[in-house]
Amino acid sequence: MAAESKSNILIVGAGTWGCSIALELARRGHTGIKVLDGCSFPSAISAGNDLNKIAEEANKPSATDSNESYFWNRITEIAMHAWKRDPLFAPFYHDTGFIMAAASDEAYERCVEYAETEDVDISPLNSREDFQRTMPKGVLQGNFPGWRGFWKQGGAGWVFASGALQAMHDEAARLGVQFITSELEGEIQELIFFHDAVLGARTSDGVIHAANQTILAAGANSSALLDFKKQLRPTAWTLAHFPLSSEGAQLYKSLPVLYGVDRGFFIEPDIERHEMKICDEHPGYINPVIDSNGEMHSVPFAQRQIPKEAETRMRRLLTETMPQFAERKFSSARICWDADTVDRIFLIDKHPELRNLVVAVGGSGNGFMASPAIGILVADVLENKGEIEERVRRMTRWRPETSVDRDWWSTQGRYGADGKVMDFRDVAEWTNI
Repeated sequence: MAAESKSNILIVGAGTWGCSIALELARRGHTGIKVLDGCSFPSAISAGNDLNKIAEEANKPSATDSNESYFWNRITEIAMHAWKRDPLFAPFYHDTGFIMAAASDEAYERCVEYAETEDVDISPLNSREDFQRTMPKGVLQGNFPGWRGFWKQGGAGWVFASGALQAMHDEAARLGVQFITSELEGEIQELIFFHDAVLGARTSDGVIHAANQTILAAGANSSALLDFKKQLRPTAWTLAHFPLSSEGAQLYKSLPVLYGVDRGFFIEPDIERHEMKICDEHPGYINPVIDSNGEMHSVPFAQRQIPKEAETRMRRLLTETMPQFAERKFSSARICWDADTVDRIFLIDKHPELRNLVVAVGGSGNGFMASPAIGILVADVLENKGEIEERVRRMTRWRPETSVDRDWWSTQGRYGADGKVMDFRDVAEWTNI
């Protein structure tokens, strides 16, 4: 007979969202919280275990906003309040400014839409010289061929992602949350179903972790544990780091984030390890697998390399912006998974057919910046409270009707690469870093 362990609340996933949820519930006084994950903390494959993530303040939400605008403005308002004022989160936010730009006419239209919806003053960038003025002399040595964009000098920047993830974990543990994070004791084999209820989960060591409430927050791996009715598409992006000297790291300190909608982005270097993160921008990769019913799924896998084509795109970004680094050897690289909903709005709700189960998934590329708000959203759902108003709750509801005849290859408004979602099965060569 399998061993059994009991808790009041079981959280599946110790990544960004799992830690945020555990922290908020513990802060509200909940006890008996247990978090399970199949990787030691911090997980090497967690999207949040990263050097940095973009963070940007949004406009103040208004009742006259469209639903989509209202959602993002409200979620960002809650999250940025924490990044700026919560003593736990604030040390990790760097208000350096933000540049949104593009090299193609089509992608530039997205930049214009962005500029037109901003409530604050932003500066247009229409030439190489305009871009160069945004950073210290000698940083942007590229020709910026075809680039145009806008510069927001405050109210945006980046957060030290892995530092914030560790802080959430440590504070939650201090408040009494139990973390079990290992390949054997923490890896979930299955959720435990009984009639119309979820009673917990079984781990690889055979232990049944019974719980009064289970919260599924396992990111891109969540769809392996529950039928989401095509609401989730695990999608992967690509990143790399390259090293700088200690002197170089000082020169490139406090740079505004430069985000090329159809090229990629880079953020100021880590002052401790002297590494700069670079990402190529594209609609994403998926890993299609056909199940026994003929249905297609995208199945995540860990890889601490990237396709050679992604490296080529990153070096193109560097050639156009910082050619002094275009041939710099990368010190690390990996693919980074998230789960896209159809409309890229989060899925946070009590399961309508399974009692005692809350789902918190669908970061859709925006999950880390919003992480301080996620714990609040989930805690409100669990407690049936209204700190997050009903309009937001309706938008994050369980909504399989949006996924009927889902187009698994939809770019979902993203640009870059060849302007299409890519198939890992087509990758001919991977880097060897």
